[in-house]
Amino acid sequence: MSQKIYRVIQWATGTVGSTALKYFIENPMIELVGVYVTNPEKVGKDAGDLSGLPATGVIATSDIEAIIAMDADCVLFAPLNMAATTLDHVCLLLESGKNVISPAGPFLPNKWFPDETAKVEAACRAGGSSYHGCGIHPGFAGDILPLTLTRLMNRIDCIEITEIIDKLRNPMIYTEIMGFGADPVELLANPRRSPETYKYFYSSMAMIVEGLGKEIEKVTVKFEVSKARNDIVHPHGVVKAGMVGGQHYEWTAWVEGAPLVIYHFYWQLGEDLDPLWEEGEARYRIRIKGDPPLECNLMGDEDADGRHPFLGLPWTGLVGCTVVPQVCDAAPGIVSHNDLGVVHPRGLVRRG
Repeated sequence: MSQKIYRVIQWATGTVGSTALKYFIENPMIELVGVYVTNPEKVGKDAGDLSGLPATGVIATSDIEAIIAMDADCVLFAPLNMAATTLDHVCLLLESGKNVISPAGPFLPNKWFPDETAKVEAACRAGGSSYHGCGIHPGFAGDILPLTLTRLMNRIDCIEITEIIDKLRNPMIYTEIMGFGADPVELLANPRRSPETYKYFYSSMAMIVEGLGKEIEKVTVKFEVSKARNDIVHPHGVVKAGMVGGQHYEWTAWVEGAPLVIYHFYWQLGEDLDPLWEEGEARYRIRIKGDPPLECNLMGDEDADGRHPFLGLPWTGLVGCTVVPQVCDAAPGIVSHNDLGVVHPRGLVRRG
């Protein structure tokens, strides 16, 4: 069994990046060699201080050129959003010979992003490096997990993958940005999440469909909202009664004239809503209709209060961290889940 130590740089230290940073510091199979930050208050701080851990001797920097010049096997690239400029940074890192794993995407291969694919492929060729886009959804909950569960089926009629988040219990900074508290008619006419967003998840949909030996014919999109029955106070403001308190996005991949893979996203501010689509705690739910019917729920273990936390953001970081050895050891180019095969994480079994 390989005992190679992989030299890793952590790019950005938000919620996802901080999870990854802690993993890299504590995992004996990883040597953290660099940390890139965008917050001026974090510049010059030890990586351990940014993680609530003992000092590491690795000092955070906002100097991109210094990061690119570092000697490292891999970069876990976790900016808040992936834009044209950040994709350029990905390509510079790849051209410098560093493998890149990115929870921010783009999630490749994906037929909807030919220009991004070409840029990343060219950078991989130039640096002899590999690129892997990963996450919990798009990613693990929306492709690896359901595709694995299909091995328990005799016949499949439809696969439904559902993300359920109570944003009252699990507050997020973009609650208002996403349109909670907006007028329902206005938001339905102008959804904050573009109808084209499904394209960013297309690689996950295609992985399931193509894994079953079929091809996607089309993807249809549905969006609906629920209203607050009464005023809902949340950490970032108040949603007035009658305004948007819940959102449901539905994307359906059609195969041979029928729905085969359906993604549901239920985002709700508590349960005082009309209608209340989903009850219960945050989770990813996979339902496979067919013979025999199957249901699997992926959720965090109980907190001290007996409730289950939403771990989507930490999981997004960890699913990238645990694949570092495989991506580093892969042949140069875009590396998909199919290329990686069964991942064997290293350094996880240790004393807490």
